[in-house]
Amino acid sequence: MANNIKEDLDPFDIAVKQLEKAAKVINLDKQALDILREPMHILTVRLPVRMDSGETKTFTGFRVHYNNARGPVKGGIRFHPQETISTVKALAAWMTWKTAIVDIPLGGAKGGIICDPKKLSVGELERLSRAYVRALGEYIGPEVDIPAPDVYTTPQIMAWMMDEYENIARKSAPGVITGKPLEIGGSLGRGDATARGGMFVLREAAKRKNIDLSKARVAIQGFGNAGQFAIKLVKELFNSKVVAISDTKGGILLESGIDYEKLLAHKNKTGSVVGFPGSKQITNEDLLELDVDVLIPAAIENQLTEANADKVRAKIILELANGPTTPGADEIFHKKGVILLPDFLANSGGVTVSYFEWTQNVSGYYWDIDEVYNRLDKKLTKATKEVLDASEKLKVDTRTAAYTISIKRVADAMKARGWY
Repeated sequence: MANNIKEDLDPFDIAVKQLEKAAKVINLDKQALDILREPMHILTVRLPVRMDSGETKTFTGFRVHYNNARGPVKGGIRFHPQETISTVKALAAWMTWKTAIVDIPLGGAKGGIICDPKKLSVGELERLSRAYVRALGEYIGPEVDIPAPDVYTTPQIMAWMMDEYENIARKSAPGVITGKPLEIGGSLGRGDATARGGMFVLREAAKRKNIDLSKARVAIQGFGNAGQFAIKLVKELFNSKVVAISDTKGGILLESGIDYEKLLAHKNKTGSVVGFPGSKQITNEDLLELDVDVLIPAAIENQLTEANADKVRAKIILELANGPTTPGADEIFHKKGVILLPDFLANSGGVTVSYFEWTQNVSGYYWDIDEVYNRLDKKLTKATKEVLDASEKLKVDTRTAAYTISIKRVADAMKARGWY
């Protein structure tokens, strides 16, 4: 495609196009595709919250259950001023494929509240969180829908939500929410699960590409949870050299390699990675086009598009962010021979350890950190090999290959239930 063609960047439209592309590859039954094109349940709620000033402000929230053929639905809750139902639907769809690709017995969901949490006091945040759970009522539960933290939500918010659910249900139900503090049923290993899972995925892809990660140059876009743990773990596990990283205020390039602890101290002191001693300032756009072996988009969606995909020089792209690459860019990377590790595989470590947390909550038996990491490694290694094998066998890009595996698993579950 020509670079001057404007791509449709609506999140849910992208999710549906990705689904339809994979459905053609495996000749998915039209009845199954019709079911999978839209969520099963869309809930919109209005949440009156008493503010510290004494006035009542009403917020809008969403919860989308995409598909529960494989088990209770699972997915995060976002607090964001620009939250939209299209984004929530897309993320619920991707969560459906994510749980299926790592073969855990859950479906996909997502939720959000339109708000700016940075402008809310702790008390206002707590009242909003509890109001959301009250409004969802019977639509969540350990055997129905298991929410988790996402953008601008925290273990503390999850604790309030679990407590509110238990108050309503009048029973202990730690399995209703994951991403909780350890003191009330959280799992060891949850904090770095997304990035650590991504490292296992990266390791398997590097073997296929014959890339020695101990000699690899890495660029990371984003310095949130996933980005911070990525810079730490890629050095710790593989001794790779991170030469560039960015946040919302810009990026830095340091050819000799960026020290995680020193960068974290600088970020905490100044509020940005920009200005790190010895580094050259670059833009987020510059970072994507650097001469590196591994590129890790760990920020926001639609960063790699038809307009810049030809300029990307990385051999492996590990999508720790959700939706950082558009369909047009996928095609270009596939033709260039770049191994792109799609988001719902690459960042599935988070939901996998959330599943482990739920499993521990339901059983009442808790694992040590080594058991969590070993089980995560086993799940992600198997899933990555399956995706790379499917890509080679079907001669399709890795995202489409991952979709073919996921949608077949979901469709098979729907078929077994007699839905079509």
